[in-house]
Amino acid sequence: MHSRNGAVHDAPRRVGITGVGSSLPEGRLSSETLRQRIAAATGLPLPARVFERATGIRTRRVAAPDEYASTLAVRAARTALHRAALDPLDIDLLLFASASRDVVEPATAHIVQTALGTRAHALDVTNACNSFVNGIDIARTMILAGRARRALVVTGETPSRAVRHEPDDAAQFRDGFAGYTFGDAGAAVVLEPVGSGGILDVDTETHSAHWSVGGIFGGGSRHPRGDEHTYFHGDGHELREVFEKVGTSVLDRMRHRTGLGWDDFRHILVHQVTVPYLERFTELTGVPEDRLVVTVPETGNVASATLGLQLDRVHDGLRPGDRLLFVGLGGGVSIMTMVWEHA
Repeated sequence: MHSRNGAVHDAPRRVGITGVGSSLPEGRLSSETLRQRIAAATGLPLPARVFERATGIRTRRVAAPDEYASTLAVRAARTALHRAALDPLDIDLLLFASASRDVVEPATAHIVQTALGTRAHALDVTNACNSFVNGIDIARTMILAGRARRALVVTGETPSRAVRHEPDDAAQFRDGFAGYTFGDAGAAVVLEPVGSGGILDVDTETHSAHWSVGGIFGGGSRHPRGDEHTYFHGDGHELREVFEKVGTSVLDRMRHRTGLGWDDFRHILVHQVTVPYLERFTELTGVPEDRLVVTVPETGNVASATLGLQLDRVHDGLRPGDRLLFVGLGGGVSIMTMVWEHA
């Protein structure tokens, strides 16, 4: 049974990713240019290549003034729909899953829907850098429940808009240092029933006691107005310590539950903040470096678009039966794993 509103379908047994897309803005900001800009604004004697040495990031993509979170999401969505051989009207669920948004209200999903020309049920999913994987899991669940047939999950991330590129003094520079890793990007996936493969396992772990360690605290009822709260605030070292403290139990559970080891995955897609973070992740988990898809040196930390961007980079080279592990890390804080097998 099917209707546009309140659709009910026969529930499938498996749901898979059938289309993938990503988008990067044309604008680039090198770490050296960023250093020069900050040094000029603050008068701080920042040594050459200080950002690149500290983060491993050489450059990052930056959206133009007339490009928004929805702009990047729509570009990626069109690619994903094309690769899935679907029309926008074939989609009956649209999730905009991102840490960024165009406006506080309404949901950015409605802006994306208007641009694409779909009639899908549209809503936003927000959980910091885990938003995109959360969106995929929610879409999968709704398809398995028979509430949707085909879903489009999109993200558009513009965290560079929350970075103080010209801080007033050393205190502002230190407070916003973690934000200097940010870059902008979009990603999208199509989800629908599949006969084999698909999403095999999902697990999450949340440690909300650490919600205040880093974030953008403006725009809500706590700080509805004021430019100060529209910038990212957070201590990168403290954020790293929190993730090390919460440990690798979610990865251990996944391996025990599925019986899969690192060598069973063609690729392991991990949220990437900096190169040192990634190196520490492999040290703590034992994940082989040759399984990683490293994007952060050239794109920066693109928040929830990170895993979608990595998936798009490797998707064309996948063979049926190849398994991928998604590892999401998000402020709040949350950790998430998803096992997907290419059909």
